[in-house]
Amino acid sequence: MTADLPAPPARPPVFDDDFSRGLDPDRWVAHYLPHWTTPDRSAARYALGSDGLRLRIEADQLDWRPEDAPLRVSNVQTGTFSGPVGSTVGTHRHRDDGLIVRTETPTRLLWAPTSGRVDITVSASTDPGCMLAAWFVGTEHLSSDDAGEICVFEIDAAAVGATTTARTGIKAHSDPRLVSDMTEVALPFDASRPHTWTAIWGGGQTLIGCEGRVLKRMPQAPVSPMFLLIDLFEIGAPSGAYPKTATVHRVRAWDGEAP
Repeated sequence: MTADLPAPPARPPVFDDDFSRGLDPDRWVAHYLPHWTTPDRSAARYALGSDGLRLRIEADQLDWRPEDAPLRVSNVQTGTFSGPVGSTVGTHRHRDDGLIVRTETPTRLLWAPTSGRVDITVSASTDPGCMLAAWFVGTEHLSSDDAGEICVFEIDAAAVGATTTARTGIKAHSDPRLVSDMTEVALPFDASRPHTWTAIWGGGQTLIGCEGRVLKRMPQAPVSPMFLLIDLFEIGAPSGAYPKTATVHRVRAWDGEAP
């Protein structure tokens, strides 16, 4: 980390949630890409506390899709979109091995910015097999080309300690305007403690940072509406004690920001 991030805008954020009033259904859908699976498999497990939203993986939780087992996830996202059941139309066609709509979801653009700034404060999981992630992905409700992703962070539980390794960057997926550019970054602190990630994108640039310092600057940015997803994954066979948890303390965002 070599440079300071810009200070947050002086104007009020357009999105500000510390979950002190619960999980707001006008802001969040508590399912993970529900169109590609069924509600019993996509539904998030979570608890609310004085420190925010605690995403949970529980012992009886089903795999997100039988085809992807073992993979369980608790996720919140800021909208949904899909085509009809049996189609291949929907947000985040991230696999080419047969993603088909199993549950038609309405087009709900609860928050889908095309540019801006987001500050996400989290505490990562240290539970075996887990990964905490936050990312923006193109809604695709206007065009299937709108598929790019800003990966704000991916933090594997096994990489959390006195120092932490994380991944960040852009994943093009099927967006022809983007080039995948992911980087592994070293954080000089224990990411199981509260810390804040920042993404600023627009005007052909994307900036990602953590705890006020720049981690990655890229000369490209998605131009489409995007949903924010924040999720706790358990990857691999069930193991260890349950529930497994990570905490989302606060999300603040401003539209129209540029690096």
